[in-house]
Parts: sequence; C-alpha cells; structure tokens
Amino acid sequence: MACLGVFVAYFPVTTVAVSLPVVQQALGASTSDLTWVTSAYVLPVAALVLTAGVFGDVHGRKRVFNAGLGCCALGSAVALSAQSITQVWIGQVLLGVAAAALLPMSLALISHAVPDPRERGKYIGLWTTSMMGALAVGPLVAGVIVEHAAWRWIYLLPIPLSLVTVIVSGFLLTESRSHLQRKLDWPGQATAALAIVSLVYGVIEGGATSFGDVRVVVALAAAVCFGAAFILVERSSSSPMLDLSLFRSTAFTGSALVVMISFLGLIGFFFVFSLYMGMVQHLSTWDAGLRLLVVTALPMVLGTAVGRLMRHMSARTLITGGLVIASAGLFSLVDVGADTSFGALAWRLALIGLGLGLAFPCVTATAISSVPHHLASMASAGNNAFRQVGGALGPAILGTLLTSKAVGALSGHLSAAGLATATRQQVLDAVDAGGLGAVAGLDLGRETGPALYAVSESFLDGLRLSLLVSAVLLLAGAGLAAWLLRPSREPRHAGAVAARGGGPVRDGERRRTTAADLR
Repeated sequence: MACLGVFVAYFPVTTVAVSLPVVQQALGASTSDLTWVTSAYVLPVAALVLTAGVFGDVHGRKRVFNAGLGCCALGSAVALSAQSITQVWIGQVLLGVAAAALLPMSLALISHAVPDPRERGKYIGLWTTSMMGALAVGPLVAGVIVEHAAWRWIYLLPIPLSLVTVIVSGFLLTESRSHLQRKLDWPGQATAALAIVSLVYGVIEGGATSFGDVRVVVALAAAVCFGAAFILVERSSSSPMLDLSLFRSTAFTGSALVVMISFLGLIGFFFVFSLYMGMVQHLSTWDAGLRLLVVTALPMVLGTAVGRLMRHMSARTLITGGLVIASAGLFSLVDVGADTSFGALAWRLALIGLGLGLAFPCVTATAISSVPHHLASMASAGNNAFRQVGGALGPAILGTLLTSKAVGALSGHLSAAGLATATRQQVLDAVDAGGLGAVAGLDLGRETGPALYAVSESFLDGLRLSLLVSAVLLLAGAGLAAWLLRPSREPRHAGAVAARGGGPVRDGERRRTTAADLR
C-alpha cells in the first residue's frame, strides 16, 4: 500500500513536466505560467506535509492516507476538465495536497509495519523504487496520450488508481496512531505555509518581472519574517509540528539539507530539460519521455539492490558517491545543442539516473533511522517537507535563470542572424509579452527561420547556465553529505524528543529509547 501511495503521489510530476510544451501551445501559456503549473503542485506538498504527518499521528495514518487518495482523484478530475491555465493550476494544487498526505503516511506505514531500522532499509528501497517508477512511467504514458488524444487525458489514470487503492487499503491496512499525545500546530502550519509560498512567489515573479519590483521585495521580506516566526512558534510549542531538536542530529540535518538541495537541482533539471526537448529539439511527448526514462528507470531498477547494499556500505558513502556521479552527468550535458542525438544524450542521462538511484534511498532511510521509532512519522514528514521545498524552488530558480539568460542573449543572436531592425524589435516585443514560445506564432516571412534559430540559440544559452547551476547544486549536496554524515565517536545530540518528558535527549538516551520501541 505504501508503494502504491507514493506511486500515485509522484505520477503527476513527470507526466505533467514532459507535457508542458503541449500545454503551452494549447493554452497560450508563458514560461512563467508553466513554472506555476509545476509550483502549484509542489507548494502544497511543501507547506502541508508536516501537518499531514501530525494529522496521521492524531487521527490515524490509514484515514489520512485514504483522504490523500481521494483528494488525488478530485484534483485529477479538475485538471482533466481544464479549459484554462488557471484550472490546471487548481487541479495541480489539489494533487499537491494529496501528495502532502500520501508521502509521510506511506513512510509512516512502513515504519509501523517494520520497526527494525536495518530491515526497514529494504522496504524504503522498494518505496523509492515505486517513486522512481512513477517518474519513469509518467512520461511514457503522457507520450502515448498526447500522440493519440488531447493532453488533458494525462490526468485520467490517477483517478482509477486512487479509487482502487482506497478500496484495497480497506482490507489490507490496519489503523495506527502515535502513542505520543500530539496536537495540531496551527500557528506553525500557518507560518510555514506563508513562508514557503512567499519565497517561491518572490522567486518566480522576480524572474518574470524584476527582483526590484515592490511585490517581489515584499514577498521575499515576508518569507524571511514568516520563516523566523515559524522557528519562534516551534520552539515555544508544547506539541510542535516539527520539533527543532531533531536538527541536533547531524544525520537528520544532513539528510534534510542534502535532499532539499538535490531536489532543487533535480526538479529544476526536469523542468528546463523538458522545455529544451519541446522548444529546441521539437520532439514529440513520447520521444521526450523516452529520453527522460533513461534518468528515471535506473533508480527504479536499482531501488531494491540499494536497499540491500545499505547493509554493507555506509549511507555517507552511497549518498556522496551517488550525488557526485549525478553531478558529473549534469556537467556533461552543458554542451548540448539543438541537434544533439539521443545516443549522445543517453550515457549522460544514465549517469544522472545511476547517481540518483544510489543516493536517494539512503537519504530517506538516514532521516528516519536517525530518530527514535515513535518519531519516525515526524522525521519522514520533515524530510519530505525539505524535499518539496527544494522541488518548489527548483523550477522557480532554474526557470528564472533560463529565462533571464535567454532573453538577455536574444538581441545579440537576432543581430548575428542578420535580421532587420524592425523584425528584431517585433521579436523582442513578442518575447516580452508572451515569452520565448510566442515567437513561433509570428509571421515574419523569409525571416521566420533565422528568427526561430536565434530564439533556439538564446534558449540554449539559458539552458546551459541552468544545467551548470543544477550540477553545482548536486555537487554541493555531495559535499554536505560527506561533511554532516561522517561517523564520529563522540556522542551527538539526537534529533528527537524523549518518550517521557518531551525534552531533547542525548545520543545514548536516544539509542535506549529506540531499543525500547523496537522491543
């Protein structure tokens, strides 16, 4: 059930990502609008995943799990009937709310069923395989649908999947709750949600307009203020949504930072690379899906093997090595062009997939195993929150870099193409009003070909910058993993709250609590 839940939650990620060029053409959306399509899904996950974990602990994990599946069916139905980009956003928001419930609950179900941390690693490997399986299957399903039907039908499959999973879970799952007396932390939820939404809004709109714009400055300042308020609220709360003493564990802190930075680079990569395949290489959705399958299939295949490998190798080694390999794959993509063949791309994309397959199962397992058993739900929710914050910022930051660099380079490429001054201005005005994709709708006569070539070259300039930043981010994640996940003989503060008394506990106490929980 946990594997089905995470599959349903992640299925829309690459299904929608690979369809963005088609959505753009059908609805006349700008690049900024497309960024919001991705962020509309990721923002609710980042903002609500911690509260969903508390809801599960208080009201029952099975109940919240099934509620998430129901919300997924509803969001898919809304997007399936979309006639405007705004309705797509609404459907994506509902799908994000569903994922916020499904991600922590699926991991909590595993933790409840398999209390032994060593044995649990194997099942978390299966969980990661299901997650990567959804990312792998999504583009292929979208490719088949877009080739033979309207793009909206990409939202059909999650509806029966969700409903069938609800029915099956009624027979297979038993209800479970945390034995701790947790309460819903509404002030923490409100400040966290406002901080995340303000931050992503500021980044996206700053890239679309200017970071000096009053709205952008206010949004970024609000993000800082709400973030500070969240910390103050959580420190004083008797039942915090995210107990800040978790961060006294370097293993939990390291896994949270690594997954946030890595997903920032990864989801940002999916976003800009999907646009490259559609706008520059003019690939069909199916062909684009096949290329992304090289990235997503390897982690799916490796999931179970990595779960077993975790018994014999340290998480630090696997995470650091995996992120270095993935970073090398991204660095190798920096020289791609409009006519780069599938064969030339395949080995580079395979490096990314291999690295992610080694790293990601270990990151999740490390976060959960670094705290006592009774705090596994909070730890998994916290890890997922950092994952989704990175996922929300990825398209926003890398999309902004791509657009800013491409638009800045466009004038030079138009001049180099020998276009008349009036034509150059017409193209620049179209891009200013509707984004780079708007140039395809212009009738420039004989100058249409050179104009589109100039736009393509400008896009490649932005793409190369985005890929370079993505590679550096994964390399930074590898450095953090090597630093924060290093073994130490000195006792560390565990990221936990004692089963009795509610205060932070030291490492030795954490081990005794964990052993008691497992017995």
